Amino acid sequence: MGDTWAEQAGRIGADLHLELGGGGSRRAALIRALRSAVREGRLRPGQKLPPYRSLAADLGLTRNTVASAYAELVAEGWLTARQGSGTRVASRTAPAAAPRAPAAVERRAVVHDLGQGKPDPSSFPRTAWAAAARRALTAAPNEAFGPGDPRGRPELRAALAEYLGRVRGVRTSPERIVVCSGFAHALRLLFGGAGGSGRGVLRGPLAVEAYGLGFHRSLLAAASVRTVPVEVDEQGARVGELASGVRAALLTPAHQFPTGGPLAPGRRAAVVDWARRRGGLVLEDDYDGEFRYDREPVGAVQGLDPERVVYLGSVSKSLSPAVRLGWIVLPGHLVDQVLSVKGEREAWASALDQLTLAEFLASGQYDRHVRRMRQRYRGRRDRLLDALAARAPHVGATGIAAGLHAVLRLPEGTEQAVLDRARRAGIALDGLSAFRHPEAAGPGPDGLVVGYAAAPEHAYGAAVDALCSVLRAPDVST
Repeated sequence: MGDTWAEQAGRIGADLHLELGGGGSRRAALIRALRSAVREGRLRPGQKLPPYRSLAADLGLTRNTVASAYAELVAEGWLTARQGSGTRVASRTAPAAAPRAPAAVERRAVVHDLGQGKPDPSSFPRTAWAAAARRALTAAPNEAFGPGDPRGRPELRAALAEYLGRVRGVRTSPERIVVCSGFAHALRLLFGGAGGSGRGVLRGPLAVEAYGLGFHRSLLAAASVRTVPVEVDEQGARVGELASGVRAALLTPAHQFPTGGPLAPGRRAAVVDWARRRGGLVLEDDYDGEFRYDREPVGAVQGLDPERVVYLGSVSKSLSPAVRLGWIVLPGHLVDQVLSVKGEREAWASALDQLTLAEFLASGQYDRHVRRMRQRYRGRRDRLLDALAARAPHVGATGIAAGLHAVLRLPEGTEQAVLDRARRAGIALDGLSAFRHPEAAGPGPDGLVVGYAAAPEHAYGAAVDALCSVLRAPDVST
C-alpha cells in the first residue's frame, strides 16, 4: 500500500538550490555544493536541511548518496545531526563578517534629527490601521484582488472626494481623482511618464516657487521640463511676475515650502485669473495642509476653479511616507490623458493599502489621528520657540503658523558655518539656501530649516538644547 498524502508531505523539505558542477562523483559534487552554500551564507547557522529523500528527488540522486554526503559533512563539522531534529548547519560555520569601512570614510552619526519633511515615525497609528485593514479586507469584493484599476480603488476615491471636500474645500467627484504612489509619482504622470521616461500629459516650461525641493526640480529636469523661478515673500509666490511664456505654475498655496507663509487671498484669485486668461493650469501641492496652529484653515485654491487647478496630495506627512499613497484631483479634460500615461493596470499603489486608507478615512480614524498629531506638533513647535526665546533670542523664527518645520533667520554669511557646527554636534537639519532655485535672482537670506516632528519624543528636548548651543556661537549672536 502506498504512502498517504500526509506521510509524503511530512517528508518534503524546503527548496534548496544547488549546482552539482565540477568533476568527480555525484556525491563529491554534492559535498562541494553544500560547503559552498554554507561559506557564501546561503545556508545559515542552525538552518535545517531538507530530508534525504526530498533533496535526492529534487537533484535526481539516490537517497544513499545524499545520506552519505550529509554524514561526511557532519564528520567534518559543517553540519550537525540529532535524532528528531534533522540535519542542520553547524553554528561554528558562520561566514566571516564583512570588513568594516575605514573610520575615515564613515559618515558622522546623527544624534539629533531635526530634518524637515518627516513626521514622527513612532506616532503611526498601528493599532487603528491594523483594525481598518481587517475591516477593509473582510468587506472587500473578490474583484479587489485581481488586476488593479489605474484610477485607483473606487472605495478610496469616494472617501477622498468626501474628505477633501469637507476638510480642504476641494470641489470634485470620485471620477476626477486618480490614485498614485505620492507626489513624485504624480509629477512623473503629469510631466514625464509613469516610469520617469517618455512624455507626460503636460509640457514645459513650468513656473515654480523660488524656494522648493531640489528633488522635484530634478524630476522635472529629467523629463526635459524647464522650471522658471517665481520669487516669494511674506504673502507667498509673487504670481503677478509669472513669465509670459509660461502656461502652468506649481505652487504650495496653503504653506509655502519651506519659507512657511500661505498664499495671500488676492494672489490666490490672481493666479486663477491668470490660468483662465492663458488657458493654463495651476498645480497645487497641498503637502501638509492639515497642520495649522495659529490661524484659520486655508482652503484649497482648487475650490476657486476645478477646471484650472490640479490638486495634489498624499499621506506622507499626515500618516507616514511608508504608506505609498497619493492622489491627483484633475480637471475633467485631463483624466483620460493621465490614465493613458499611467497604463491599463495599477502598477504602483497597492490595492490593499488603498482599501485600508479608504476605511481609515470613512471610519473617522484619519480625522482623529490628524487632530492628535496637530496637538503634538504644536506642542513641539512651542517648545522650540520657547527655547529660542530663552537661549537664542537673537534668532528669529518664521513660517511657524503651520506645518512641521520652522525657518530660523541667520546673520548674512553665517549659514554654512552654523551648518558645519550642527553636523559636528550630530544635528541633522537643512540650510535655507539648499532649497533656493539655482536660477533665482540672488542667493536669498541665510537661514536654517528646522523640523520639529521627526525626533522621538524622549529625544526632542536634547535636540532643541543642542540646536540652541550651536546658535549661541559668537558669529550668530552678533
